[in-house]
Amino acid sequence: MSWTSTERYRIRPAPGGLALVQEILNTRAIPPYGEDVLAGGGTGVRWLRDVTDAWGEEQGWPGPSGEPRAGDLERVRALRERLAALVTGEAEPVRAPTDVSLRPGLDEEGRVALVPAGSPGEWLEGAVWAQVLLAQADGTWQRLKLCREPACRSAFYDRSRNNSAVWHDVRRCGNAANLRASRARRKQRAAEAPAGE
Repeated sequence: MSWTSTERYRIRPAPGGLALVQEILNTRAIPPYGEDVLAGGGTGVRWLRDVTDAWGEEQGWPGPSGEPRAGDLERVRALRERLAALVTGEAEPVRAPTDVSLRPGLDEEGRVALVPAGSPGEWLEGAVWAQVLLAQADGTWQRLKLCREPACRSAFYDRSRNNSAVWHDVRRCGNAANLRASRARRKQRAAEAPAGE
C-alpha cells in the first residue's frame, strides 16, 4: 500500500496498522515537503477516498458507505489533532465515547477484527481507533512519535533498539536542533563573560 503523505517526508511507514495512524498525522503541511493534504476539498477528498479504499481492500473489509460528505474532512482534521495530542502525551481524557461504528468480524484464520462502518470520515476514524487500541495492546504504540524539531513535527516510527529517537531524520532535524543549541550556548557564554575579555 502506498502512504503518500508519509512518503513525501521521506519517512519509512510504520509497521502494520500504525502506518494508517502515521499517514493521517503526516497529512499536515511541513515546508518544504508539501501542503496540508486535508486543507483543500479536492485533494482532501481524493486522499480520503484513496486511503479508505486501499486500507479496506488490504484488510479485506467492506469499504465506507457512499462518497465523502461535507463534514468528513473536518472530522479527519479533528482526528488528526486528537492523535497528535495522544502521541505526544498531551491528550485530555475523554469520558464521552467517540461517535464511530466498529463491528466485530473474523478473518480467514479466525482472529477477531474490529471492522469500521459509516461514511468515509466515520469509517476512517473507526479504523484508526481500532489500530490505536491494537498498538497500545501489543506495545508498539509508544514507538510512534512526532519529530521533536518544531519546524517539522512529522510522524515517524522509532525503530531504535531502546526507543530513544526524537527526530524523524537525524541529519536534517537533529542537525538543526544541535546547531540552535550550539548557538544558544555561545550566546549565553558571551553574555556571561566579564566585560573587557
